[in-house]
Amino acid sequence: MDKVVGSTAEAVADIRDGAVLAVGGFGLCGVPIKLIDALLEQGASGLTTISNNCGVDDQALGVLLYAGRITRTISSFVGGNKELARLYLSGQLSVELTPQGTLAERLRAGGTGIPAFYTPTGVGTMVADGGIPVHYDAEGNVVQTSRPKEIREFDGRQYVLETALTADFGLVRAAVGDRHGNLVFHESARNFNPLAGMAGRVTIAEVEELVEPGEIRPEDVHLPGVFVNRVVVVGLEGKGIEYRTTRPRTDRSAAPAAAGDEATEGDAR
Repeated sequence: MDKVVGSTAEAVADIRDGAVLAVGGFGLCGVPIKLIDALLEQGASGLTTISNNCGVDDQALGVLLYAGRITRTISSFVGGNKELARLYLSGQLSVELTPQGTLAERLRAGGTGIPAFYTPTGVGTMVADGGIPVHYDAEGNVVQTSRPKEIREFDGRQYVLETALTADFGLVRAAVGDRHGNLVFHESARNFNPLAGMAGRVTIAEVEELVEPGEIRPEDVHLPGVFVNRVVVVGLEGKGIEYRTTRPRTDRSAAPAAAGDEATEGDAR
């Protein structure tokens, strides 16, 4: 039952060329950065990634993109990565675009053994009708497009059939984990992590803090250990910020008042 391994290198050692990876995170929030870095060093190539976005330029999954290790990605947002755009439009990367909520549900369905489901998202668009460019050649010509999907009507409304997603490996990052693999994610870092963990046949979790079994209350577990095969402790170092939105404030009087904290003339606070 003790699923803790000694290093990130040991945790990813058996990820082979051509493997399919479901990777947690949203932007740079909740991304298993240490496992990705270890995989870069390990050298596996020809990878398919399933993630909300395929990294941010040279961060997160972007480090694998820059190294030419990823040949296909299934994602919902790719606009924040210039290298992905370059590889995609030059025929070096296949991209399957999927609506964000549909991507989440496809991963969840894969993790729970549901082969397919119907959703209204995408009906009447190229998501359902097909024709979205998946692969270009080196000259920029479209050589593969998405296929049309089955449409069915329920109670007078049309729905499109979407298939489940599973992966050879799930890579996730948690704030807290125990030796049995039970995981707790911190606030918005939860995002796609439980879903990626459920969808992986072998799921590897990097955790910031390791606790003993029983220290996490059952009702606080976000991803049960039954879905997790390996746990590696990585600490807090290395996390990045995708977009820093603060600005220097040297004069309190020049800063806008917070809600419920309007300053008045003569305010001595």
